[in-house]
Amino acid sequence: MHSVLFLVLRRMRLPLILLIASYAVSILGMSLVPGIDADGNPTPGMSLFHAFYFVSYTATTIGFGEIPTVFSEAQRAWALVTIYMTVLVWLYSIGTILALLQDPAFRRVIKSSTFERAVRRLRQPFYIICGCGETGALLMQALDNRNQQAVVLDIDPERISELDLGQNHLDIPALTADVRLPENIVAAGLNHPSCAGVIALTNDDQANLAVAVAAKLLRPELPVLCRADRLETAGNMASFGTDEIVNAFESFGEHLAMALHSPGQHLLYDWLTDIPGMPLSEPLHPPRGKWIICGYGRFGKAVVRNLRREGNEMVIIEADPATTDCDDCILGSGTEANTLIEAGIKNAVGIVAGTDNDVNNLSIVMTAREIKPELFMVLRQNRHANAPLFKRFGADVTMQSADIVGHEFLSLLTTPLLSRFFARCKERPDDWANELLSRIAAVIGDTVPEVWDVELSRENAVAVRQAMDLNMDLTLRDLIRDPLDRDSDLPCIPLMLGNSEALLPDLDTPLFPGDRILFCGDKDARGRQVLALRNLKVLNYLLSGADSPGGWFWQWLARKPGTRDRARDGSPAD
Repeated sequence: MHSVLFLVLRRMRLPLILLIASYAVSILGMSLVPGIDADGNPTPGMSLFHAFYFVSYTATTIGFGEIPTVFSEAQRAWALVTIYMTVLVWLYSIGTILALLQDPAFRRVIKSSTFERAVRRLRQPFYIICGCGETGALLMQALDNRNQQAVVLDIDPERISELDLGQNHLDIPALTADVRLPENIVAAGLNHPSCAGVIALTNDDQANLAVAVAAKLLRPELPVLCRADRLETAGNMASFGTDEIVNAFESFGEHLAMALHSPGQHLLYDWLTDIPGMPLSEPLHPPRGKWIICGYGRFGKAVVRNLRREGNEMVIIEADPATTDCDDCILGSGTEANTLIEAGIKNAVGIVAGTDNDVNNLSIVMTAREIKPELFMVLRQNRHANAPLFKRFGADVTMQSADIVGHEFLSLLTTPLLSRFFARCKERPDDWANELLSRIAAVIGDTVPEVWDVELSRENAVAVRQAMDLNMDLTLRDLIRDPLDRDSDLPCIPLMLGNSEALLPDLDTPLFPGDRILFCGDKDARGRQVLALRNLKVLNYLLSGADSPGGWFWQWLARKPGTRDRARDGSPAD
């Protein structure tokens, strides 16, 4: 606000000086020029009040006439000077105001001031999202659908304009700003008591690194989640305590390798991280053998590294070997049939179209399909706008960085236990994962389950904590009972007990204050479970089977001995 006022005063300094000077000269002249009375006799000039009154309505072109008496010729001559002088000064001042309103610097200051005011008014926890490209927009939309507040910074004004025009459930403050400047992150609410974390999602590793450094120095207790496209940047971020780092290329390479050696683990990951309500995906079975990799950039290197670790033979096609440090590769882009034949496509089992150009990637797989239709095809999609083309082609696997990073971050923000669950799952054999998949399908059906975690705190499970304060014993079984029928279980599965990281804990496991449990199930199961967590009457029914009165009147009535006796023998109340 101070910046806006300062800018207005600085730009309007000369117009204000001219206005004050013209009014002063006009008033002074009208008070000095002699006039005439009603009889035509000479009189002294106007009083200062009358002169100020006359100049005020004359300069604004209102015009009430000659007051308090008819003017003398000298007064009329000075009135002409007053009219032209003040009107010209007003025109100049109004022109300056209009130019100021159209000034990009002034408009930036206004938007910045409005943004900071909106951030200060936030009362619910919010995340600062730095970067609103395809990944940032995907994550922001997912958070908005969950009624989770966010604040957005992006250097591209068009993205911010698109966000302002979007149909969101919440009012999301957004500002065009360089996230590499700490002052912009502070303006976005870094020091706000309701700030829940910082998420760096730009397509510039150095900008994401700058955000992580600023957040960890200014608010070290806040969780910081960063996207990193280079392993060197990821290592740098990890060195000073960045909480979570997601490299889309490495994540995809690891999951592709997981599909080779542990297809059950891979399918379990897909089911628990996909969009709830969507049809369950089928198992992925990439073949072992000779693979052709088209493009040896960051994505190609990640895929080659992970597939080689599984014992596959790699043949690389690269258009610019000097830039990508590819010592043993075939020169070309892979869009030509002769290049693919030279790479040995007829003996290959799979091909990866991994360049940074969507048209080239589609051309590669279309050419490969004509030569050998049975190839296992991995297709990299760089732009979300090209999704209809990629969907129409129907590759075995389509990789899009925005989807991978967005789903990873959404999982970390909404279900923090899920990443720990997957880490523990890697310690189990693939048969264990297959058994869990069968159990999930039997309990939930053929759609992607909802995944959530429950913390037994006073904020999230007030009824459970009240029961514990009353020394009531609770087990995990009590949390999956159906509030509509305590003898039935909700369609959900407890996946992990957070404190001990016990996978698929026994339903007779006792619960204690502060425990966190990871569940998967359908959406209705989650909603009905919340009733037991927050309503002591519902929880008491699940624990004892007794349906206690809810309101104070019914509780008072139930405590009256006469009422209980009449209710027991069936006689009517008086």
